[in-house]
Amino acid sequence: MTTPRDLLIISMDAESGRTAEQGELSLALAGAEVVDLLAAGAVGLDGDDIVPTPGEPAALVDPLLDAAAASLVREAPYESVTDWLWRRGLGLSANYQAVLEEDGQLVRRRRRGFSLRAGELVPADSPARGRAEERWTSREPVLVLLTEALGGGTDRGADAPDVADDAVATVLAAVNDAVTELAGVRQRRAIENAAFDNIWRATGG
Repeated sequence: MTTPRDLLIISMDAESGRTAEQGELSLALAGAEVVDLLAAGAVGLDGDDIVPTPGEPAALVDPLLDAAAASLVREAPYESVTDWLWRRGLGLSANYQAVLEEDGQLVRRRRRGFSLRAGELVPADSPARGRAEERWTSREPVLVLLTEALGGGTDRGADAPDVADDAVATVLAAVNDAVTELAGVRQRRAIENAAFDNIWRATGG
């Protein structure tokens, strides 16, 4: 399993009450990919720029990470972590959901009462889910901070786990900032739409 896969499973665990908007989840998944690429030695950071390791990219343990590595900007000027999040993150949650469903790690749950929609995707009862939950319950810093960022981006509290690796900390900070920005954009649009509706009603439209 990889950090993005674990993050998706944790974020979609309906029984835990954790939910995430698709846009925020996509940004966090793109950040999780960079964390795993750093761990695999496939990239490094120069400031906040993602610099691929010289030479042909080595095959990674996961086809989705292979796709991430293949999409890296490999010549200067390199791409910043923030730019990567917005570019790579476009529709990324849907891609991960499709792959995990194909792999049997996500399943469609039948309607039960009125609490679940027909065909809702949920994590399967599988070893993959068990490993993801173990990372979460053990407060593994990267997974915890990525999951907490899905709440809309917040300042780290006193009880937030520490991340010793500066490059990883840079990626996590960028994810938090991007999620905060997205939440702000969504809020502004909601306010603008509400104002438009009020004007429309006032003019008898």
